Amino acid sequence: MIINKKYSPEAVLLYIKNKKLKFKTTICKTTLYSYIYKGVFLNIKEENYIYKRKRKNSKIIRKNTGCSYKRGRNIEDRNKEICKRNIYGHWELDTVCGKREKGKCLLVLTERKTRQEIVKLIDGKTTEGVVKAFNEMEKEIGFEAFRNKFKTITCDNGKEFSDFAGIERSAIFPTKTRTQLYYCHPYSAWERGSNENCNKLVRRWLPKGQSLNDCTIPEIEAIQTWINEYPRKIFNGLSSYELLYNV
Repeated sequence: MIINKKYSPEAVLLYIKNKKLKFKTTICKTTLYSYIYKGVFLNIKEENYIYKRKRKNSKIIRKNTGCSYKRGRNIEDRNKEICKRNIYGHWELDTVCGKREKGKCLLVLTERKTRQEIVKLIDGKTTEGVVKAFNEMEKEIGFEAFRNKFKTITCDNGKEFSDFAGIERSAIFPTKTRTQLYYCHPYSAWERGSNENCNKLVRRWLPKGQSLNDCTIPEIEAIQTWINEYPRKIFNGLSSYELLYNV
C-alpha cells in the first residue's frame, strides 16, 4: 500500500485498524518507521512515503499589489460558526498547476467538516475556467442542491478567483446567488489550511513540474476518489467518504 497506493506508513496502520484486519503480528507506528529506516523491508525506502520538497533558505520579499477581496467579502466577515466545522457545506478553494506552461490545471475544493475533496480538470488558470467549472457543477446537480452543498467558499487572492460575482451568480437563475465567496488575507495560506493539506495529497500523484496537459478526466476522478477514501488520523482512521456517508 505504501508503494502502490502511496499511503503513508501511519495511514496503512490506520487502514488496518479501521478495517479490523487480522494479522499474526502487530506493530505500532514508531516500530514501523524504525523498521523502514533500518531497511527491514527491502522494497520500501524513505522516498516512497515522504513527499515534502526541500525548502530553499533564500529570503523571499513579497510585494503587496492589492487583493481581490476588496471587491468581494473578506474572510473576517465570514460567520464565526464556520470555524467550528460543525456544519457541512463550507469549502476552501485553490488551483493546482503543473509545469509552468499554458494549459490545463486543477480546481481543488476541500469541505471543512469532512475534508471531502472535489478535483476538477479545467482548461486554464483563468477566471473563465473557474466560473465555467462552477457553472457545470451547478447544472449537473441543480440550483438548490448546489446552494445547499456549497454554502460558502473561501479562496486566496489569485487572479483566477477575482470574478467573485461570476462564482456567486447562478448559471441557472442569473438573478439568484448560488453561494457566498470569501477571500483570505494576502499570503495567508493557513486561513485555508485544510485545502493546503489536501493539495499535498494531490501532489503525491501529480508532482510539481509535471505537465497536466496530458491528464484525462478519469485520471483526475481516480485521484479524487483516492483522497476521499484515504484514512485520516483526525477522524481516527476513517476516510472522508466514511465520515460523509456514515459507512
